[in-house]
Amino acid sequence: MSTTDGAQVLSQGTGYGVVLGIGFVFAVIMMGLSTLQNRYTSYKIATSEEFNTASRSVKPGLIASGIVSAWTWAATLLQSSTVTYEYGLCGGYYYAAGATLQIFLMAALAVRVKMIAPYCHTYLEIVHARYGSAAHFMFVTFGLVTNLIVSSELLLGGSAVVNAFTGMNIYAANFLIPIGVGIYVILGGLRATFLCDYSHTLILMIIILYFWFYTYTESDLIGGFEGMYRLLQQAAVERPVAGNEQGSYMTLKSNYGLVFMAIQVFGGLGTVMLDQGYWQRAIASKAKTAVRAYLMGGVAWFAVPLTFSTIMGLAAVALANNPAFPYPGGLSSAQTDAGLASPAGVVALLGSGGAAAMLILLFMAVTSAASSEMIATSSILTFDLYQIHIKPDASPDSLIRVSHIMVGVWAIIMSAVACLWNGIGISLNWLFLFSGTLYTAAVGPIVFSIIWRKQTKAAVISGALGGVCIGIICWLVVAKTYYGALTIETTGEIYATLAGNMGSCCAGALISIVVTLIKPDNEFDWSETKKINPRGRAMDVERMKAAQSSPKDVDATGIVTAVQQTLVCSDSSSTLGWLIVNGGDTNTSSNDNVITAVLHEQWVFSLFYKARIVSSQMYMVYQKATANPLSVVSGGPGNLNMRTISAYYDEACNQ
Repeated sequence: MSTTDGAQVLSQGTGYGVVLGIGFVFAVIMMGLSTLQNRYTSYKIATSEEFNTASRSVKPGLIASGIVSAWTWAATLLQSSTVTYEYGLCGGYYYAAGATLQIFLMAALAVRVKMIAPYCHTYLEIVHARYGSAAHFMFVTFGLVTNLIVSSELLLGGSAVVNAFTGMNIYAANFLIPIGVGIYVILGGLRATFLCDYSHTLILMIIILYFWFYTYTESDLIGGFEGMYRLLQQAAVERPVAGNEQGSYMTLKSNYGLVFMAIQVFGGLGTVMLDQGYWQRAIASKAKTAVRAYLMGGVAWFAVPLTFSTIMGLAAVALANNPAFPYPGGLSSAQTDAGLASPAGVVALLGSGGAAAMLILLFMAVTSAASSEMIATSSILTFDLYQIHIKPDASPDSLIRVSHIMVGVWAIIMSAVACLWNGIGISLNWLFLFSGTLYTAAVGPIVFSIIWRKQTKAAVISGALGGVCIGIICWLVVAKTYYGALTIETTGEIYATLAGNMGSCCAGALISIVVTLIKPDNEFDWSETKKINPRGRAMDVERMKAAQSSPKDVDATGIVTAVQQTLVCSDSSSTLGWLIVNGGDTNTSSNDNVITAVLHEQWVFSLFYKARIVSSQMYMVYQKATANPLSVVSGGPGNLNMRTISAYYDEACNQ
């Protein structure tokens, strides 16, 4: 019996229909939305800034849904259920907890990037600005390897499930799944991926909730929470979990479960910190809302693998000996490694209808994450290779053309590599556990490049390369020592992959720290990274000028007077106070000079917690402040603090 025999309850036509049909439906929707955006908004998809960064204007709700969607790939649904099937309830929890930490850490890095490089396209441009071409080439390689492994994992898991449910050729699935995704990414750019992420996440949540309520309230095979508890207790007697307290599926005291969480933490650091897709969401967000978006996204994502695994992972355990289970007696090792625990649970509970819902669910997860990978790698190939090293004076038209081409190129590459994994017998489980060994060495150097001014070029290069070497050595030595041979099976064992992931990540960070402390860089100035992408900065200035000139009924003198009266400027050294008082001649009729001077300073944006301030919004702040001059705090009339002014401005922006 092959790996996927037993769960095939749908026709091949259904498989091809889902893979091609849904993808093209979203492509048509994106075509319509893109047309409306180009016609009725100031954000034109034909510009590279809009295509690759969404003009850095996306609000937190879309960013959060994008994070949930990008982090919900095939492995999120399949691997979380696999570890639950292997280790019990703790498996899904450890999967979710081990992969949420990275999103929260990314929240801090997101706002840091907005501070030090507000107009960058990729995090790798910061590396180039700090360390030059050699280090840049090396980290571009790390970034592309990360994106390649993640992209191929998406297809590896997705094609396995499509093949299991429908019998569709697995190699055909690998090449057909990215087609619709590539089309709507090319048509709509990054903003289109956010819109699709939102719709995909909505559909995903609805299907998961349906599975949950059906399993625990309607299914006669389970019998509710009490029935699930009894079935898991019986499974612990028949098939006890090695390393778990009393072999139970209901305990959090699991030796192998904790080891898996450690792998998830270290490997996930590399997957998030080196994947341009997560940095791209930080770059596309507004400065004020970046942290909020990542925190909301992390909290929302935590529920996805935890909920899904406690449905389908536990159902697969509980029903392994039930006649309705498609693999009598439980899953084999090969079937488990292929990620078929959740598909088996769905078929046992819901039959062909559940299989169709699972197929759509997985397709939503695969395509939304794939769109993130396509636009991310397109940005790296366009801005970090083509613009920096091949044609520095590239026109906007050529950049957008190259971006489109690179989306298509990446779709072909990720499909080919997924077929390669299938051909040589690499499973989703093996690739998931091992992959961090290859790239987590670069996590420490990259994070320090964002937050540590003194890190040197020698430190980032030696840290990344040294960490990879140490990680691979640890991986192979532990596999040979613990398991007696070096084979695909032994190198995918949990202790070998733990050693590789931890060795790579820890060594990379420690080497970078030590080399920097020996001879730190005391000369570097963050102003160098703020110079990245002058074209994007110029476009923003032009957009602000257009916004300022559009309102005709704004009392500029009143704005200046109100801001002077209401901001706390008692400190004579306050740059903001000096600019507002002295930024223009308030006695002349040309008070627009004052507004322009205030609005064009980057640090004023951060003090007002907004990336753009237009005259009409400032006028609303003026009206609110003068209507309630005593609404702040100590100090008497007109002594409004920045928190109150910010609140007034937020209210103005939301009207």
